[in-house]
Amino acid sequence: MVLLVTFAPQKAAADVGYYGFEPDIVANYISQSSRKLGYVRVTVDLMLEDVNNITVVEHHMPLLRDAIVEILSQEPEEKIKSLTGREEIRQKCNERIKSLLQQETGKDIVRDVLFTKYLYH
Repeated sequence: MVLLVTFAPQKAAADVGYYGFEPDIVANYISQSSRKLGYVRVTVDLMLEDVNNITVVEHHMPLLRDAIVEILSQEPEEKIKSLTGREEIRQKCNERIKSLLQQETGKDIVRDVLFTKYLYH
């Protein structure tokens, strides 16, 4: 007995694309001593649902960059310098960028926000 199974071809998933912010994002934060400013420097890459959305992201780059700088500059020093805090900040950036692009384009464009370099002083 021969069992023949056929599968209907499935629609190919869209090609995932990546877009890196150039230059790195730098923002100041107030240290606990309140006498000096600290800074955080982050390399941000966006994981896009479709590689064809790169031009859309490029068009909205000033809006996205501003949102990330705003989030980073409002965070306290202890959150900037902790691993769990860094992940919370990344999640905030992810949610904010997705929300902004949804408002501007009406589409879900970003799958995830990645911090590929994260330095603070």
